[in-house]
Amino acid sequence: MTSPADLHQQYHDVLRAASRAGRTIGSYLGALRRFEEFLGGRPLGEAGPEELVEYLRHLAREDKSDSTIRLTSYAVRGFLRFVLDRSDWNQIRLPRRRRPRRLPLVPSVHEVQALLDATSDFKYRTAFMTLYGCGLRTEELLHLEPRHIDAGRMVVRVERGKGGRDRDVALPERLLPQLRQCWRRYRPQCFVFEGRIPGQPMAATSLQRACHQARRQAGIDKALVPRSLRHAFATHLVEAGTSLREVQALLGHQSLATTTIYTHLARNWITGVKSPLDRLEA
Repeated sequence: MTSPADLHQQYHDVLRAASRAGRTIGSYLGALRRFEEFLGGRPLGEAGPEELVEYLRHLAREDKSDSTIRLTSYAVRGFLRFVLDRSDWNQIRLPRRRRPRRLPLVPSVHEVQALLDATSDFKYRTAFMTLYGCGLRTEELLHLEPRHIDAGRMVVRVERGKGGRDRDVALPERLLPQLRQCWRRYRPQCFVFEGRIPGQPMAATSLQRACHQARRQAGIDKALVPRSLRHAFATHLVEAGTSLREVQALLGHQSLATTTIYTHLARNWITGVKSPLDRLEA
């Protein structure tokens, strides 16, 4: 019988062959290990849809988030389908709970400036400028290489972004000398933003800690995270009159419906609406 370790390795290889991102692979394998623990000693190779449905119900009873339950379902169904070659992998159906629609927190232009001013470390400040100036996801920033920066065309190439798609984004004029100085100061071996280990990208947790410290130093009450700078990039573009199609392309969204959230975050149309209360006589 194939050992659990071998099954995990097979699934890892399947996900790698499907060009899944490293963090996605780690999340899927982690979900698979937790499902294995739930089985309580039963062989993973004998697991079926019934056990997964019961596990998902267990997660729901523990008030796990919808995203956690959804990821677990995708991870184990993929394991059943591609590793165990089960034909019943698609029989797993659970009613989805209606998720509350929450708008992300978006810093204002002044708050972005305050955050940058409060970031004393040159590398982290350059990273935050790149997130805001190019609208990158955190993973896209951390895997940015010097060859991706095209100073001649003033674009940044994002390779294998979400969904494995490439795209070009505009390189701000103010950012180019900052990136050059960052490269001269730290001389990275592979990635623009490397951590303590040469040739390895900076850890996402390090970027998050730096953002938290800068936010507190700047006296910003909003619970900003590095991804907030991507939201600010898109929102501020919409407020400046950039079309949603252009913002969609810059963000790398597959669907325009995903991009429309930034129309709800933009302040220019909200402040231009006159409330009926203001029309009443005093």
